[in-house]
Amino acid sequence: MPAEWERHKATWLGWPLNPSDWPGKFVPIRWVYGEIVKQITRGELARIVVVDERHEQEARRVLERSHVDMMRVEFFRQPMNRGWMRDCMPAFVKNASEQETGGIEHAAMKFTFNGWAKYPDWQLDNALAGRLLPETGWNIIPVEVVSSDGSKRSVMLEGGSIDVNGCGTLLTTEECLLDPKIQVRNPDMTKDDMEQILKKFLGVTNVLWLGKGIAGDDTHGHVDDLCRFVNPTTVVLVQEENPKDENYRALQENRERLEGMRLEDGSTINVVALPMPEPLVFDGMRLPASYANFYICNHAVLVPTFNDKNDRKALGILSELIPDRPVIGVHAVDLVWGLGTLHCLTHEEPA
Repeated sequence: MPAEWERHKATWLGWPLNPSDWPGKFVPIRWVYGEIVKQITRGELARIVVVDERHEQEARRVLERSHVDMMRVEFFRQPMNRGWMRDCMPAFVKNASEQETGGIEHAAMKFTFNGWAKYPDWQLDNALAGRLLPETGWNIIPVEVVSSDGSKRSVMLEGGSIDVNGCGTLLTTEECLLDPKIQVRNPDMTKDDMEQILKKFLGVTNVLWLGKGIAGDDTHGHVDDLCRFVNPTTVVLVQEENPKDENYRALQENRERLEGMRLEDGSTINVVALPMPEPLVFDGMRLPASYANFYICNHAVLVPTFNDKNDRKALGILSELIPDRPVIGVHAVDLVWGLGTLHCLTHEEPA
């Protein structure tokens, strides 16, 4: 599985369609998407899923008024539930050697998406990759394990629950993949079981387990709000300075874990602290506002910002760590009301 900073063919997005994802804020969300697509299309295609002609025309109006290069936008009409592409699309992998695998350059490893083991309406999003197959020509491989009785069993996993350095190391959390009681993705599956699946289907050799994710995370522990690779040897880990904040202890524990971990070649990990914004609360709910939910596209690094004193600090840290493309802040105060921001909405397709 290639790292996110490796060259993309395109970025996939689902045009906003479900007002319940952003109660009371659905209208401005489309203009945030316009800004996101404008930045993405400066370096690659934006492939946008819409449900029908009317939905596509709405998207076109917003994108044209946002001065998006429409020559770099492709629309695909397919039914969706929500369209959070990070979690419902396949994990794209590349061949280590064409000769070993008969010349197939890419494969799309299709884990099953089940609405974060929480929501009832996920079937359309889970079927999206298969419905896109006639237009994309993807080599889709279902991620399945064989049970003791010989039957095949699908593996549940969302893209936001993992992050890779492209060299064999993968980051994830125990809270998301192993919790036995809350939002259980794969009942009765052990840590060793999950590691073997990740190694077999994503080509990684080294799985690093962090503990808990951040407060307010509707996914119950996705790593893309918590800790991300920025190059093969360096991660950024969000840190909370206020000991009274509910994130403080969990983030300290994750830092301690990382200090004892090693990369695929046995070397230590360079861990850089990324600040957290002040707690963002809307309608009595703590939102998962995190600068770690950035997205690395060909042209730039898009980083969620929150009208916070730490916005500039976070952008500066990421600019120093990822010097080969500009780091651009995208206003995400409205966006995070949907309980996810830039990384959650996007999914890269490797070049």
